[in-house]
Amino acid sequence: MNLNTDQRLISQVTYSKALRSQLPPEAFAPDASKLIILVINLAILIMGWVIADNLDSWSIYLLWLYLPLTIIMGNSVIALLFSSHDLMHGSVIRNSNLAYVISFLGLTMLWMPPTLWKSVHNRVHHSQTNDLGDPDRNYLDKQSKTWGKWIHNLFVPSLEVNPFWLLVGMASAWGVHNFRNLTSVLFFNSKSVDYVPAAFTVSAKDRRAIAGEILLMSIIHLAILVYLEFNPLKLILGYFLPIAIGYAGLMFYIYTNHLLCPMTDVNDPLVNSTSLRVYKFFDLLHFNFSHHTEHHIFPGMNSDYYVQVRELLETDYADKFNLLDAQEAWRLLMLSHRHYKDENTLTDWAGKITMPCPLNQKVKV
Repeated sequence: MNLNTDQRLISQVTYSKALRSQLPPEAFAPDASKLIILVINLAILIMGWVIADNLDSWSIYLLWLYLPLTIIMGNSVIALLFSSHDLMHGSVIRNSNLAYVISFLGLTMLWMPPTLWKSVHNRVHHSQTNDLGDPDRNYLDKQSKTWGKWIHNLFVPSLEVNPFWLLVGMASAWGVHNFRNLTSVLFFNSKSVDYVPAAFTVSAKDRRAIAGEILLMSIIHLAILVYLEFNPLKLILGYFLPIAIGYAGLMFYIYTNHLLCPMTDVNDPLVNSTSLRVYKFFDLLHFNFSHHTEHHIFPGMNSDYYVQVRELLETDYADKFNLLDAQEAWRLLMLSHRHYKDENTLTDWAGKITMPCPLNQKVKV
């Protein structure tokens, strides 16, 4: 069966029209209180760097006391991405200029220029989710074995992944993702670029903005390194380790968003996206990002109301809704391959072993 021709595929617009009337109007109103959380997490990072600047005067036996703060800083990196994500979707404030400035600050630790994010995520990913044109999908088996595809195969959880490279990848795959897309648009800006899963282009104006934003972000990161005096101890505990923890945390979510799903040329979020069940504590910290299918149906909704959307999906579309415990989603990732042989089939690096996409069974003839 080819899901792309199955009459049961339903567009994102159809879902949103069917469900919106069952949700309160305030679910679609901006919630400026989210800015407070973003600012708090920026303050946590700044506080962490201020304390880290004094680590060289601490007894070596007391350095472990800084590790809880390292973990909290790592969570702040995660929270900054997810809060900026909501901000860029317009669910926090409507003032686009203010949103741009704040999202720049929120995305700086992620090395993600807001203009690039608006293109790759808001414009391309949300309109072509897990389609051929989606930069966030698995690579195709037939795509050339470029350095981008090789790193994807090396780092991403799968049947083939080496535990060491998986660990390295959890801490750095977000940076690789950014580097691929950033260099693609800055150096080439052509849909013929082959080292990304799917190339996209931006306008000349946006290209200049992206270049300026990444330059300014580089200066900010350099300023942090200078403030920490390039001291290895300070940098490891106060800069590199929090970033690595943050990137690993957000990649746990991102890997499960779509990689278990079949490709679809109809943007059906209940088929091409996956939601997770996580502890409520993590949903509180991470703006309900585990509600990913819900987000793809209503990208601009206040994330507090994704819980209500989930309840509706479990009632009205239980046979199609991809909702998994976080542990189960990770288990399926580790038991499957990471390259598309076709829309519904995954294969290994060599293209010799195939299996159905783990969530294929959600739509049947």
